[in-house]
Amino acid sequence: MGNTALITGASSGIGAEMARYHAEKGGDVVLVARSFEKLHALKSELELAHGIKAAVITADLAQPDAADSIFSETEKKGLQIDVLINNAGFGGHGKFHERDLAKDKAMMQVNMVTLVNLTHLYLQGMVERNQGKILNVASTAGFMPGPLQAVYYATKSFVISFSQAIAQELEGTGITSTVLCPGTVATGFVTAGDLDGVKAWDNAATPQSVAKCGYDAMVKGDLVKINEKGLDFMLNWVIPFMPRKSVLKMSQKFMEKE
Repeated sequence: MGNTALITGASSGIGAEMARYHAEKGGDVVLVARSFEKLHALKSELELAHGIKAAVITADLAQPDAADSIFSETEKKGLQIDVLINNAGFGGHGKFHERDLAKDKAMMQVNMVTLVNLTHLYLQGMVERNQGKILNVASTAGFMPGPLQAVYYATKSFVISFSQAIAQELEGTGITSTVLCPGTVATGFVTAGDLDGVKAWDNAATPQSVAKCGYDAMVKGDLVKINEKGLDFMLNWVIPFMPRKSVLKMSQKFMEKE
């Protein structure tokens, strides 16, 4: 059985830690992101530390043809993808009607469309081989609407729904689909999404702990994984029974800047 993992958003944060964890376990990696320098530095690090093979594909996942280009590149290099980790994603702060629509459209492309396209392309081979694992990185944001991050929360809700639906469709094929839903994580996501000053990130988890949590859940074939027990309880046993208006107000408060 092959053990090559393709990881998007692999240049930093959760993606880079996923790559490190997979390589530590002896798996080869295909590292995908926009940053040529960061990807090649990680490639050298992993090959030297673990004796594995690492390939680099630079791509802007906000481009409509990104998934096709990535797939073509792995086919050209003869790389069989056994594990697909759709980690890339970004957010953006502010009232929807005041935000740049182009930025939100790019967010939808990265967080949803390219994720779906990559999954469809690599799933074909997995089904033929009757083996494979998919890990989609969503967020606890996907469990509720998100005033001040309306589009981001909606994209993560899509990922949670999509991941579970295909998991059911793949029952009995030897392929699993897992969705990781972390709370706040200390990565470059905060600055990239204009979230500096949002108190929610004061006690953010480390990318290392989140990557391990998600990867281990994928190996076990879990359906949905939330990285914190308190958040798990809140999202599954408290928020669903709260009045909608109360949830919306709480969600907006969570995203307000100091």
